Amino acid sequence: MDDEQDRLLPIANVGRMMKKILPPTAKISKEAKQTMQECATEFVSFVTGEASDKCQKENRKTVNGDDICWALISLGFDDHAEAMVRYLHKYREAERERSTNQHKASGTDQGEESNHESKQPKQPIEAPNNGVEFRVLEKGNSSSFTNPS
Repeated sequence: MDDEQDRLLPIANVGRMMKKILPPTAKISKEAKQTMQECATEFVSFVTGEASDKCQKENRKTVNGDDICWALISLGFDDHAEAMVRYLHKYREAERERSTNQHKASGTDQGEESNHESKQPKQPIEAPNNGVEFRVLEKGNSSSFTNPS
């Protein structure tokens, strides 16, 4: 039982996310939280497994945000991928700003790249057989998501 609990997402976090979407007076049963915990854990494992397979085929050891977006597309979760692409872009933008602000505060040259930014892939990511394409552009430009169908 302990091993099974260790592989699941924390139930407190799942419950907190569920509460955010419900009216303040709504109650959530323990069974509902546990069911959502299992479903969310399975979904994350499913997508991560697909991204991990891609990385193994490319002889890489680190799964990144672009791999997760690719996995969502290849598994048919195109709507989720669009939202993830937007989030990933905003996250990277915020990280660049934070890094720039830290460099300014410490007097470090602003032109330097952080390790995080320099490891981002620049090549197009294409999902197999569904006509959907995801591209990561150079820094300073936005990511785009196109569905030609």
